[in-house]
Amino acid sequence: MPDFNWNDTTNFVSKLTFKRIANAFKVLGSFYWSKMRKRPVQWGLPISLSFEPTTSCNLRCPECPSGLRAFTRPTGMLQADFFRDTIDEISKELLYLIFYFQGEPYLNPAFLDMVKYANEKGIYTATSTNAHYLNDANAKRTVESGLDRLIISIDGTTQDVYTQYRIGGQLHKVIEGAKNIVKWKRELKSKTPFVFFQFLVVKPNEHQIEDIKRLAEEIGVDQVRFKTAQVYDYEEGNRLIPTIDKYSRYHKNEDGTYTIKNKLANQCWRLWHSPVITWDGLVVPCCFDKDAQHRLGDLKKSSFKTLWHNDEYHNFRSQLMKGRKNIDICANCSEGASVWK
Repeated sequence: MPDFNWNDTTNFVSKLTFKRIANAFKVLGSFYWSKMRKRPVQWGLPISLSFEPTTSCNLRCPECPSGLRAFTRPTGMLQADFFRDTIDEISKELLYLIFYFQGEPYLNPAFLDMVKYANEKGIYTATSTNAHYLNDANAKRTVESGLDRLIISIDGTTQDVYTQYRIGGQLHKVIEGAKNIVKWKRELKSKTPFVFFQFLVVKPNEHQIEDIKRLAEEIGVDQVRFKTAQVYDYEEGNRLIPTIDKYSRYHKNEDGTYTIKNKLANQCWRLWHSPVITWDGLVVPCCFDKDAQHRLGDLKKSSFKTLWHNDEYHNFRSQLMKGRKNIDICANCSEGASVWK
């Protein structure tokens, strides 16, 4: 399936406004100006934002804090009123809203109501789900909510392979959920959400790469995308690291140890354009800070616009300008400083 999808692209472009375009240029300009000066400056507001609906999850995936129940921060649900207040503050500049950080979004009873609210503000909305809760009613509500992009995590085409990573999951529920979404898109004559299967390539499932493409075509989802797996203990090898080099974040050395392939750039674009907000209002640098250890502010105590320019953000951006290798959450990051990441 092609990487480019005309309906999804035109839908995304339709969300652009003069204010959002102007804001994006401000943010982009401030990033490059910061690189030139080697001192951070921040103009504009976020172009994109990740909002966490919940930390709860029904599965036990081995490399996920939600699955491992390994959080030191509390588990809870994003409250709709708090979400609306935050979105109201930055909606005119915000272009892209990711309803995901940790946990399974559909476990939050107000999730689709919040999606609908953001959609009414003209914001492009996306989420990622394990699809176990996409029953017929939720699938219909999902399409009606105006959700623009739905990522369905499906890491195997047979139950025995799927459950080696998605521990506690039922593949038939994932397939049924995907079919429900495709059905209601047709019934409601809706071009959204753009639906794609995300296949996390690990050693137990790498032999099913062609099978997932065929399954996706049979069901009628829009696309398949393959994702490389982040593992925490990789230096001495890990049972999840695939043997197909193309799909591995790690390089095997001559002595049998592993290192991360991508070299770290000294700056990271994410700190200028795409913050992450936990369900309880903590703002953290990016999606690699899964336990919210680097807290840049608390939206229960401050407005977003104030927080975006506070000392904590300035200091973290300054630290990034000096080098990412000294920041723990950057150590296992496979992304560089490109503005297109």
